[in-house]
Amino acid sequence: MPEGTERIQEVNISQEMRNSFLDYAMSVIVSRALPDVRDGLKPVHRRILYTMFDLGMTPDKPYKKSSRVVGNVTAQFHPHGDAAVYDAMVRMAQDFSYRYMLVDGHGNFGSVDGDAPAAMRYTEARMAPITLELLRDIHKDTIDFGPNYDGQQEEPLVLPARFPNLLVNGASGIAVGMATNIPPHNLREAIDGLILMIDNPDVTIDELMKKIKGPDFPTGGIIMGKDGIKKAYRTGRGSIQIRAKTRIEEANNGKMRIVVEELPYQVNKAKLVEKIAELVRDKKIEGITDLRDESDRNGMRVVIELRRDVNPQIILNNLFKHTALQTSFGVIMLALVDGQPRILNLKQLLHHYLEHQIEVIRRRTAYDLRKAEERAHILEGLRIALDHIDEVIALIRGSRTAQEARDGLMERFGLSEKQAQAILDMRLQRLTGLEREKIEDEYQELQKLIAHLRDILSSEDKIRGVVREELLEIREKFGDDRRTRIRAKADEIDEEDLIPEEEVAILLTHRGYIKRMPLSTYRAQKRGGRGITGMGTREDDFVQHLFVTHSHNHLLFFSNKGKVYRLKAYEVPELGRTARGTPIINLIQIDQDEYIHAVIPVKEFAQDKFLFFATRHGVVKKTALQEFENIRRNGLFAINLREGDELVGVHLTDGNQEVLLGTKYGMSIRFPEQEVREMGRAATGVKGITLAEGDEVIDMDVATDGLDVMIVTSKGYGKRTPLEEYRVQSRGGKGIKTLSLNKRKGFVVAHKVVSPEEDLMIVTTGGVVNRQKIAGISTQGRYAQGVKLIHLKEGEEVATVAPVHKEEENGEETSE
Repeated sequence: MPEGTERIQEVNISQEMRNSFLDYAMSVIVSRALPDVRDGLKPVHRRILYTMFDLGMTPDKPYKKSSRVVGNVTAQFHPHGDAAVYDAMVRMAQDFSYRYMLVDGHGNFGSVDGDAPAAMRYTEARMAPITLELLRDIHKDTIDFGPNYDGQQEEPLVLPARFPNLLVNGASGIAVGMATNIPPHNLREAIDGLILMIDNPDVTIDELMKKIKGPDFPTGGIIMGKDGIKKAYRTGRGSIQIRAKTRIEEANNGKMRIVVEELPYQVNKAKLVEKIAELVRDKKIEGITDLRDESDRNGMRVVIELRRDVNPQIILNNLFKHTALQTSFGVIMLALVDGQPRILNLKQLLHHYLEHQIEVIRRRTAYDLRKAEERAHILEGLRIALDHIDEVIALIRGSRTAQEARDGLMERFGLSEKQAQAILDMRLQRLTGLEREKIEDEYQELQKLIAHLRDILSSEDKIRGVVREELLEIREKFGDDRRTRIRAKADEIDEEDLIPEEEVAILLTHRGYIKRMPLSTYRAQKRGGRGITGMGTREDDFVQHLFVTHSHNHLLFFSNKGKVYRLKAYEVPELGRTARGTPIINLIQIDQDEYIHAVIPVKEFAQDKFLFFATRHGVVKKTALQEFENIRRNGLFAINLREGDELVGVHLTDGNQEVLLGTKYGMSIRFPEQEVREMGRAATGVKGITLAEGDEVIDMDVATDGLDVMIVTSKGYGKRTPLEEYRVQSRGGKGIKTLSLNKRKGFVVAHKVVSPEEDLMIVTTGGVVNRQKIAGISTQGRYAQGVKLIHLKEGEEVATVAPVHKEEENGEETSE
């Protein structure tokens, strides 16, 4: 060390350690471990893709050795170990790691079993087609470049990224004091979310989640529960449970087996199979007799053979508990925003990406405008030269040097230096008439383009419109169906998933006790049979309503006060044949002086469907079904009833049917539904039939050609009459006579449209249910007296009647 030169500097060691560690930490955070929110890439991935682009390794070109890419990346941009670069490149070529692969690999790039890829000197690669969208317009001044590590070249600081790569392919990385773990998503859903945000910048996260339903992993699987997704999207952090896609099937030998078809994200299949074998060996799971990996190039298939005496579902639940067939994905949506690490919720992540795209389109449009104006400027000079071609030629011939000719042109015609040079460079063939036309056409097209580009730059909304349009193009070109299904958790399983779809009977008593029973409970009986007890009732109670529906249908309960309540059919408790039932007040919030008087099943609330109402005083009303889709627990008013009136019937219609009303005194009227205009829920309605003194409407149905009208009286008499005998009349008339009544027959309790293919269920005030074939009841005219349908005890009467679909019954019909 030369004399007088002092190169030793004293520093505080604790301060130096602090500063050095912070410098290292920030280097890892910014330059190694965390992705940029704009293109979703870490520096190493960005450098790999840019190098492939620079080498011309596009999807339409032949594959090139991976070692060439890695060598160029380490030599020009990434002065670190080549193993780290190759590992990053390999992951981008694995269909089980990336939802949309960015590298098209040729050769052994590893497997889901954890097999290592072949060395880089053996494998080949090129860009995947979707990768071009990450780099599109990169040389149109859309992004900033910066010096590489030695200052000899420039590298992109971010890619244009024409699709939301951070959300689509996700990212994971461990920095210093922080980590990121963003799951991959479906491209269509991600772009749909962006389109929604472009159309409505004030969109909420919950609204975005209607488009972006949750992560979509490359390996498929099933996400159990939405709570983790919601938390992650709202806060940037959450835990998502992923379960393998499995099915239980029966082998040829009659034994059951579990087949695994899809695994949770990042699960090693070979280690999973090894873990299952270990559990069987240690007898932690018993009942597995064989374990095979039958996966091939067509898909995954791991087969777990079971003993005959075990419950497959219990074995599967144990496998979910003890193996990686069910895993948790801890979401941490951490990314670099303006060089600073930030945890982002779903809307913030999309917002920063959208701002980047707006900037890319603005800079690209400005670049295109600049180039178009420069070219138009040159063409303007050429047009001037062609208009004065003889003078231009003479001036050039008379000049001693090119500089003298250029100066002469500029002075004579007022041209710029670039225009003058373009004239000097012009070939003689441009003097032909066709070439002159081409110049003029090109100039006019450029003027239109310049106007268009200026128009885009004049408005933020128009720039957003370009972003929207180009995102939709990418969605159409590269979008695919979701692979990962989203299902309720085991402790969140919808009860509906556990209820079989079957036809059920729902019985409701006068005192408000309700229960559900499978329709097969009742055996079909011959006409005149005594029937079987369908419900145990108190002496002062009786079955008033019998509804037949499917277990998964909605039940709209309409009360005597004109209110409507909603339940699923399976929510009505299923009880034994002689059980009394559950008080309906425990299921819906009805008042003490209110009782249910009509029920209709609804599968879905379609736009073209209506509810048609009839009241005891003969008032009718038609209201769109959709008005009843959202019903509070305490119910809604379905019809505005006049004083003393109550609801007697409701029917689902298509708006073009014919309505049939029947009265207690045996009158009936048939009129077109179109005679009643559509009204809101709060409306009262219009007159459907004019009633005699003391008479009242007891039933309402819709007419269907080819069917019959079934009349049943309170004393058990009835008859079946062809519907054709009930002529169509105008709404509001007195109607026609349908049955002559006397003391022996009682009064009419049922007036229904039925099919000979159905059975008839008759319920008495004593709680007896009788089921008989409608085809076994004789067909008679309107003026006939009817026949005995059911034998009643003294003091017992028919309470209600319902037609039901005929089913195949085991055993013979009985008559007790």
